[in-house]
Order: sequence, then C-alpha cells, then structure tokens
Amino acid sequence: MLPLLYLHGLSSRDFVPALEQFLGSGAGLSASAITRLTEAWQEEYRRWCDRDLSGADYVYCWADGLHFGVRLDQDRVCTLVVIGVRADGKKELVALAGGHREPTESWAGLLRDARRRGMRAPVLAVGDGALGFWAALREVFPGTRHGRCWVHKLVNVFDCLPKSPSPPPARPSRRSATPKTASAPRGPSPTSPPPTAPSTPGPSRRSPATRRSCSRSMTSRPSTGCI
Repeated sequence: MLPLLYLHGLSSRDFVPALEQFLGSGAGLSASAITRLTEAWQEEYRRWCDRDLSGADYVYCWADGLHFGVRLDQDRVCTLVVIGVRADGKKELVALAGGHREPTESWAGLLRDARRRGMRAPVLAVGDGALGFWAALREVFPGTRHGRCWVHKLVNVFDCLPKSPSPPPARPSRRSATPKTASAPRGPSPTSPPPTAPSTPGPSRRSPATRRSCSRSMTSRPSTGCI
C-alpha cells in the first residue's frame, strides 16, 4: 500500500493520518518508520538490479514500456520491463528500469546492463511497434530474432474500428409484402407449364478502361495502417 500511496502523491507526513483509517492509531507507522521502509526497499531494488544472470538461459523474452498517469517534471512516468522465459517454461522478471519515454538509448542501456551481468542473447524477443527497442536489440543482441506482439496488433486493429455498432438494416414494411388483390396467385397453377431454367449467359466482355481499373486495384499493395 505504501508505494501505491506514494504514486498518488502522498508525502511521508500524510501517511500517518491516511493509514490510521485502515490500521488504527497503534500501527506504529510514523513518518520516520515509513522513511526507513522506503530506504530498505530502495536497497533491495539495487541488489536485485545487480544480481548475476549467467545461470539463467532465457529462450525468449517480452519487452514493453509501461506508462503511468503520474507526472514527474511535466512528463509521464514510463517503466521499461523485460520478462524472460526459461527452457522449462518458467517466467522471470529480468530487468526493470524507470524512465520517461522509450528511446533507443534507454532500451540499449537496459540490455547492455543485462548482458554485463551475464545474460545471453535470447532466441526470440517479442515487443510492440516501438522502434527504440528494436534498434537497441539489433545493437546489443544482433542474433536475436524479432517477433511482433499479437496483443498490441489486436489493440491497434480495434482502435481503428468504429466505436458504435452500425444500425441494423430496415425491416420491410408489411404493406409492401402484401399482395395488391386477394385474387392474386400465390404460386404456379397446376395447369401452367413448368418454368424453364434460364440460359447461362456467356462471358461478358469488359471495356479496356474497366480491365485497367480492375488490374490496378488488384495489384496494388494493401495499406498496413497503424499495425
């Protein structure tokens, strides 16, 4: 709860009256206690960032930048995250670094630090369309294959679709479907000859202008849109 309250903008002095509503007055979470907890968490994070990665063989990994609504220095906070998958299928959080955006240099610094701590190049890296990560991956791990994330692709496609559903087609009125007179026949009479099958029309000749327009529309490359 304490890191979440920090993200919402509470200071150390605001924690005591806020937590008394949940934990009571005897919780012992004074401003100095919260400061000591914060320093201990920061030290644990530094040790985690310096841990050895030579014993982990990640077959493939995911990379993404998580953007939060909290603003620091008039800019939104962005956290760079890399999750690796071992050969047995176990997922592990490989790297976690804070920043403001997703430039190439930020991703390259994170990947260089992971390589320095013994991380080997994964076979496949999966990410979104952010160009900074792919440029950094080619620099630090040039032999790793690139894979686009299908979740991001689907989100991009759904963003291009209309937000509201199209109106249903109009139902035909009862008056138009009712015969004009009661004596109108509803089907073929027993004495009428059986209907003959319509003759199959031969191949129609299109004009040269029509053929040219069809060939252009069929050979043009489709637009990739925002994917």
